[in-house]
Amino acid sequence: MSRVVLVTGGSRGIGAAAAVALAADGWDVGVNYRTQADEAARVVKACEELGRRAVAVQADVVEPDQIERLFDTVIAGLGPIGAVINNAGVVSPSGRVAEYDAERLDRVFRGNSISAFLVAGAAVRRMSTAYGGNGGVIINVSSRAAVLGSAGEYVDYAASKAAVDALTIGLGNEVAKEGIRVLGVRPGLIETEIHEPGRLDRIGTTPPLGRPGKATEVAEVIAFLASDRSSYMTGSSVDVAGGR
Repeated sequence: MSRVVLVTGGSRGIGAAAAVALAADGWDVGVNYRTQADEAARVVKACEELGRRAVAVQADVVEPDQIERLFDTVIAGLGPIGAVINNAGVVSPSGRVAEYDAERLDRVFRGNSISAFLVAGAAVRRMSTAYGGNGGVIINVSSRAAVLGSAGEYVDYAASKAAVDALTIGLGNEVAKEGIRVLGVRPGLIETEIHEPGRLDRIGTTPPLGRPGKATEVAEVIAFLASDRSSYMTGSSVDVAGGR
């Protein structure tokens, strides 16, 4: 299997931490970003300082043509892709379901669910032995909210991530005999920019471990799942949520 990994949403937060952890684990890294070129460049530099090759590629992963360009650019620059970290996602301001409108729901489900399906499909077309590929790993970054529901805050986000969990199970079974393992990670309350101001101060100590997690702690699990150390795992998700 190729040691080239593509990380969507790789310019900051969990995606950036995963890119660096994977580089430390021996992967060459394609860092996808949508708008934050400077942050993506810093992630590339961090990967290169670990002795790995890395490229940053701008693409909006809700757009099918841009997804195709993203994959083709990473392959042209680094070689065949052996792993995809399906991490890019969005969240809207907290609120109750009764306050949601169609525009909000379209944005959240396109950004979290539809994009994950499109990226996974592009990965399968390039990695599956049924398409002439050499196999690989797809890791979908979901959320513990998919299980807990996020009442009063982000029920739409939780539902969109529940769809990602279903993708992990279904696609994992679909391509298991085609050389591809599909796994998921469900982070809990993690110190990233996704939270509204004050949210972590308010609920960050509620997990049984008594603190929010760090992006690097999620990244280490992602690196494990991408490796042969998890070779007998597919179609399942790992919670990284401090017991929450």
